[in-house]
Amino acid sequence: MIRIEEKFNARADELWSIVGIPDRVDWVPGVTACEFDGEVRKLAMPGAGDIAERILLLDNDTRIIEYSCIETAAPLEHHLAKIQIVPTSEGCLMTWTTEVRPEAFEPFIKDSMQGCLVRIAEILAD
Repeated sequence: MIRIEEKFNARADELWSIVGIPDRVDWVPGVTACEFDGEVRKLAMPGAGDIAERILLLDNDTRIIEYSCIETAAPLEHHLAKIQIVPTSEGCLMTWTTEVRPEAFEPFIKDSMQGCLVRIAEILAD
């Protein structure tokens, strides 16, 4: 399992307005378009192949989103990700976990997650 905890000097609601909207993808490097039907979001990723993710949980009160990759060019056996945003005295803490099998895909997914964190920090700084 991949687990990343990142502190942000921003209000929890401000960060949630970026990651808690399923069809908002400006924080995901490489994604050029997104379609969301209320249950599944389809991400266009030229060069990497398009993917589809089922949103399993979207809780605005607890600021939790859970999703699972259901279509991808990579031969994934299992994928489950969860992002939670909690307020802190200095801003907020984002905890992002991802389960993936085969485990050989973990380095690629972790790099992608870290790229997202960089992009989120840039958006918050604007």
